[in-house]
Amino acid sequence: MATIDTIKEVLQDNLDIEPETVNEESTFESLGIDSLDMVELICDLEEKCDVDFGEPEGLETVGNLVEYIDNL
Repeated sequence: MATIDTIKEVLQDNLDIEPETVNEESTFESLGIDSLDMVELICDLEEKCDVDFGEPEGLETVGNLVEYIDNL
């Protein structure tokens, strides 16, 4: 499964964000994701992708997150 699809799935399951509204240019702010939601999203993705994110910084768009995960 592509990283973007995994992110869309987690967003839909946990934050009720429709996958078709999410693309790599989507900002977390435009999706209504606040800092608390972001922490939850990161934790869920760490579990689902079996990775350790460490302390990601500067993630403003879904594309930034995809690139970060793909480079782990």
